[in-house]
Amino acid sequence: MQEDLLSGSPFDGHQDAHRTGHPAAGGPDAVLAGLDPEQRAVATALHGPVCVLAGAGTGKTRAITHRIAYGVRSGVYQPQQVLAVTFTARAAGEMRGRLRQLGADGVQARTFHAAALRQLHYFWPRAIGGPVPQLLERKVQLVAEAAGRCGLRVQRTELRDLTAEIEWAKVTQTGPDDYPAAVAKSGREAPRDPAETAQVYRVYEETKSRRGNIDFEDVLLLTAAILEDRPDIADQVRAQYRHFTVDEYQDVSPLQQRLLDQWTGPGGGASLCVVGDASQTIYSFTGATPDYLLGFRTRHPEATVVKLVRDYRSTPQVVHLANGLLAQARGEAARHRLELVSQREAGPEPLYTEYEDEPTEAETTARRIKDLIAAGVRASEIAVLFRTNGQSEVYEQALSDLAVPYQLKGAERFFERPEVRDAGVLLRGAARAGSDPVTDGAPDLAGQVRAVLAARGFTPEPPAGSGAVRDRWESLAALVRLAEEFERGRAAEGLTTDLAAYVAELDARAAAQHAPAVEGVTLASLHAAKGLEWDAVFLVGLTEGTLPIIYAKTDEQVEEERRLLYVGVTRARKHLTLSWALSRSPGGRASRKPSRFLDGLRPGSSAPGSRPAGRGGRGGVEGGERSAGRRVRGPVTCRVCERVLTEAVERKLRRCETCPSTMDEALYERLREWRAAQAREQGAPAYVVFTDATLMAIAEDVPANRQELATISGVGAMKLDKYGAAVLSLCAGEEPEGDPADVMDGQSDEPA
Repeated sequence: MQEDLLSGSPFDGHQDAHRTGHPAAGGPDAVLAGLDPEQRAVATALHGPVCVLAGAGTGKTRAITHRIAYGVRSGVYQPQQVLAVTFTARAAGEMRGRLRQLGADGVQARTFHAAALRQLHYFWPRAIGGPVPQLLERKVQLVAEAAGRCGLRVQRTELRDLTAEIEWAKVTQTGPDDYPAAVAKSGREAPRDPAETAQVYRVYEETKSRRGNIDFEDVLLLTAAILEDRPDIADQVRAQYRHFTVDEYQDVSPLQQRLLDQWTGPGGGASLCVVGDASQTIYSFTGATPDYLLGFRTRHPEATVVKLVRDYRSTPQVVHLANGLLAQARGEAARHRLELVSQREAGPEPLYTEYEDEPTEAETTARRIKDLIAAGVRASEIAVLFRTNGQSEVYEQALSDLAVPYQLKGAERFFERPEVRDAGVLLRGAARAGSDPVTDGAPDLAGQVRAVLAARGFTPEPPAGSGAVRDRWESLAALVRLAEEFERGRAAEGLTTDLAAYVAELDARAAAQHAPAVEGVTLASLHAAKGLEWDAVFLVGLTEGTLPIIYAKTDEQVEEERRLLYVGVTRARKHLTLSWALSRSPGGRASRKPSRFLDGLRPGSSAPGSRPAGRGGRGGVEGGERSAGRRVRGPVTCRVCERVLTEAVERKLRRCETCPSTMDEALYERLREWRAAQAREQGAPAYVVFTDATLMAIAEDVPANRQELATISGVGAMKLDKYGAAVLSLCAGEEPEGDPADVMDGQSDEPA
């Protein structure tokens, strides 16, 4: 018997592949007991290419592990000739555990990287010679060095995004010279100038090679290259491994597929079983693509295709919502969607709740969670899921206030994030300094916080694109919102506040949230929730601009956001609550609208493409704690072409950037001059008064009264009270009363 390529290396911490394992009770057919007809079809399809299309909660892991075990126990498979690959160490560990229980010890279940790394170490001396290059556990430091060699100053959060871009380029097999064109072709939102990224990428590769290092992407690349260049080694691998199973096949990247093709050999499918669900493709930003899953039958016309649609996880009510969500989907993945059929008893209907503002949404969610726990639901069987990690802070605080333990998955706790700790240092310093030119001119506490954080790059408008830079901005924006809420709360109690009191509040919150939580509610992003499930799930913050995220511009990017919500919905076994808030902060304008993905699903809403339904009817959307009479605002459409607007600046202007402007140029210049004078008088950046986009919107609409001015995005209640009279005077062609006589030149201080 040939030596196992994955055993005997210093990296192999698992059992020897030649162990025969414990004997299982009964014969091979005992493995099939308890499987439904479709799962049994998977388990008994031991030959030829097999494609399993498995919906959420349909028992795909059960089906493929029983398939492997049935093959081993029936003598069709030798355990050491089976390799099962997946995408996370947790999933691989779960698969190994199940195979042991089924009497299939000796089968290798690994991640792509773990399997490739062991093969690379085994064959390197023979194929290349000399010691194996040292693996970089983290490439950020080398990326930082490469950026420095290119003369670029890159912040720590930008480094993470730059590193992610290099990883995306490598898994999509894009070289430095081709990176800018690949970004343009894919519609990818690059975190910085693609030409700069390509330069850093090139220097990173050169430096890594010169020092004899490899990164995780190189592990796949080099292993594939060795198998391509050395037919004798490829034959040895294919003689060793004759049966392959690939889980989560919708998440495979071009580089992983290249390696898989080398493992399986010419024809590529005789001994291959792939499992996936195109409707759960949510990692395209990392280079994953469902194309290989969707095109499997085209590449392998003789393949056996089995669809798993019996949902054992969720109630019929949850499954009905999930099916309805996908029924509105578009694109290639949508054409292959699976209609799930729940196998569970009926449960409560999903609950849709609208709130006045985010803090109310979080506080009410926390109270409902506490009620569920009191009713007997374990805290560890409850989850709060959101689109971005920056949304977690308000839920961390709300749960802490009610002494409900929680655990944050896939991200650092809010007050442990580097940008929040750095901001805390700056705020403490400003508080100790007392009188400070940076904060003295700020109109309120939130203005002081904005002014302090501006020194670290905080801007009123979020940065374009996704990634670490956007996450950092979200964290800092949360600190500004906390300042607004803290000041309002103190004012309601008749108390004054200052920066020192706010810093003390932050310290108290941080201390309260450091308590360890063993049995706790899970707080997680929707991406981090993939592969998990809970009895009760709260999907929060479901507003336009958040889900779909504002930087999802292409149809495919929007559809991936829909799939992300589908993943969130299908995490729930029984209780499911979907909620959104009309404004960010208490007292703010109700300018938000529920996610378009809920149209036609939530009571009282109309399906996409139809006229909006009224809010009357039997119950409709459950009103949270919100003011009577507050209407739900519809989508913002271009005043010229009527296209629905998604960009923040376009939404403010109420027109597409490319559509003709009706702006009063003279009024715009007067507004800029007035703003500059106000900013100088306050000792604050000009954008703290009004952003350029808001001034442009005012100059286009030319409001005649306070009511019309209040409808313009960026003119909140506080700014309306403070600046409304002056702005209306300018719009009327008059000089504002009490304005400084010496007006500045009107140069915009607003960050680009």
